[in-house]
Amino acid sequence: MGIGASSSQSSSPSSIHEFTVKDAKGKEVSLSNFRGKLLLVVNVASKCGYTNSNYTQLTQLYSKYKDKGFEILAFPCNQFLHQEPGDSHSAQHFACSRFQAQYPIFAKIRVNGKDAAPVYKFLKAQKSGFLGSRIKWNFTKFLVDKEGHVIQRFGTTTPPLAIEKYIKKALGEA
Repeated sequence: MGIGASSSQSSSPSSIHEFTVKDAKGKEVSLSNFRGKLLLVVNVASKCGYTNSNYTQLTQLYSKYKDKGFEILAFPCNQFLHQEPGDSHSAQHFACSRFQAQYPIFAKIRVNGKDAAPVYKFLKAQKSGFLGSRIKWNFTKFLVDKEGHVIQRFGTTTPPLAIEKYIKKALGEA
């Protein structure tokens, strides 16, 4: 399936692995590269009240589980009070230098509205939130199984470390 345009009406994607996204430098990355890994997909922002705690805990989770088949996919987003104002490269630099993020930081995207990234349309269709599918704020998290299906969705106020029990279970450690 052609991937950047996988919002095609003729056939709905059945896995996150069917999408292609852009990295912080604008290079296309097929999410099929992450097949066989447990994913935590997060919309991130550098100037949010949740930034420090989320980035710190995401780095802790990644360090602990990266060698066990776990990957974090971070998508900067500026849709919530303009809390990711820079370009994709500055968002990546911020996460990597300030929080030692070693996981992929992709290009800035939109997560809501008609211009929402196709991968986020897929994630939201797989698991709605408390008040519907719309992403409410920065640091909404989707746990995606090794086959590319959303297992669970967590809101902004759920700290990444609170998701650890779900990660362990999905990795067969619980």
